[in-house]
Amino acid sequence: MTLHHFRFQALGSPCQLHLYGEPARVRSLADACERWVRAFERTYSRFCSDSLLSQLNAAAGTDWLCDAQTAALIHYGDTLWHQSDGLFDLTAGALARCWDFRSGRLPDPDRLAAAKALCGWEKVRWESPALRLPEGAALDFGGIGKEYAVDAVANQCREAGVMHGLVDFGGDIAVIGPHPNGAPWKIGIRHPRAPQKPILHLSLGEGAIATSGDYERFMEVDGRRYCHILNPKTGYPPNYWASMTVIAGSCLIAGSLATVGMLREAGAGPWLDETGLPWLGIRTDLSQRGPLADQSSR
Repeated sequence: MTLHHFRFQALGSPCQLHLYGEPARVRSLADACERWVRAFERTYSRFCSDSLLSQLNAAAGTDWLCDAQTAALIHYGDTLWHQSDGLFDLTAGALARCWDFRSGRLPDPDRLAAAKALCGWEKVRWESPALRLPEGAALDFGGIGKEYAVDAVANQCREAGVMHGLVDFGGDIAVIGPHPNGAPWKIGIRHPRAPQKPILHLSLGEGAIATSGDYERFMEVDGRRYCHILNPKTGYPPNYWASMTVIAGSCLIAGSLATVGMLREAGAGPWLDETGLPWLGIRTDLSQRGPLADQSSR
């Protein structure tokens, strides 16, 4: 059985499918998966003025009836908000409007304070599938959208009969199944300060792995790094971990827990330990914490 590789750019990341199977069959499947991903991006991108998400946000202050997929994303975000003590908040979209990481300048304090006042999932009326955002509020599916897509594509491949393969969207990974001989996939975890150098190699034959970090979209102001992950309670990015990696049964769970770990800062360890899942936290000084720390490359 031959391994085939397919690559495309979407969701702000390099996307890769590694699939075993008959060439024409897996090529057709990969094309279908790419079309699904691009449609998903057009639906939920906050950067597209005509996306469903932009329309939903423009309708803040009125009732909105969600389709099944949007309701599933919101339901997961609602659950995660409760489990994270409010640190993971879909309404942080109001804050994202204030931060321009290409500018090299911090947001205007008054504008940021006004945006922070619009955040708070407790202010949202959510009675699935009916949603009502407070006027001026905005949802953002960052932290769960790409991970949801990874799982969805992996499931599409399984349903099409692919038993051996891997889906990798910008380092957020779901294993469809091990290599045909039963061997696990070798996965490198990115060094947060040396992008081409893995800081950790793992073997994974099933499940998923995701990393959240301060190195994808960020800027440095007066010697401090500000990344795209925003704390809805402060309006600012956390500054404790350089990256957080979690292994779980699904990419959605792994990715969202990694993001919450970033937001929990010094309190991440005990919270993640309670999940029983393997994790690795890399501090901004590159010291390491977590069950996976002793496996890292030195």
